Amino acid sequence: MTHDHQHAPHPPVAPATAAHVQAALEESLRVLRPWADGDWTVAAGSLEWSCWETAAHIAHDLTAYAGQLAACPDDRCLPFDLVVRPGTAPKDVLRVVEAAAGMLCSALCAAAPGARAFHWGPCDPPGFAAMGVAETLLHTYDITRGLGVAWTPSPGLSETVVRRLFPDAPDGADPSAVLLWCTGRGELPGLARRSAWRWTAALPG
Repeated sequence: MTHDHQHAPHPPVAPATAAHVQAALEESLRVLRPWADGDWTVAAGSLEWSCWETAAHIAHDLTAYAGQLAACPDDRCLPFDLVVRPGTAPKDVLRVVEAAAGMLCSALCAAAPGARAFHWGPCDPPGFAAMGVAETLLHTYDITRGLGVAWTPSPGLSETVVRRLFPDAPDGADPSAVLLWCTGRGELPGLARRSAWRWTAALPG
């Protein structure tokens, strides 16, 4: 979806790093762990996945990003998937998420600044970090919606994600609301709700 709003240049925002991924993980665990004994078979917000499946998806994507950075393939995503065993308790799925985030943080810390790995084009470490933060925040939001918990991502982490992955995002609103709007999860005054979207992590050619 496109819109006709014109935007002034955004103020600079520090690139995403392993510290941002760790902060997003801590936010996620802080809000979700107290609800780990709830019913995670319910749908995660507007998603077709259950809360359990959505948490497992976070772990899968963080692991995939770590793998891309470790191997640095330049033309494809590595052909592997993280599988969380069926029947795993939600509290243990969250431990898998914690482990996956740790692997991504380790890969980010080990990657050279000039490293490039495929994500629909050449993507640098800050791009993978931003995607790791986005996956964690957005799907944590989905899970809280399914569990009936009131929570939104922190403005600081949301700003970091928006400026890297959605450079055309509108200015002047709370960054958390902008991130949710960019990904079809929320409303912004004067703008139609998005029904289709994608982010761009790859560097310009």
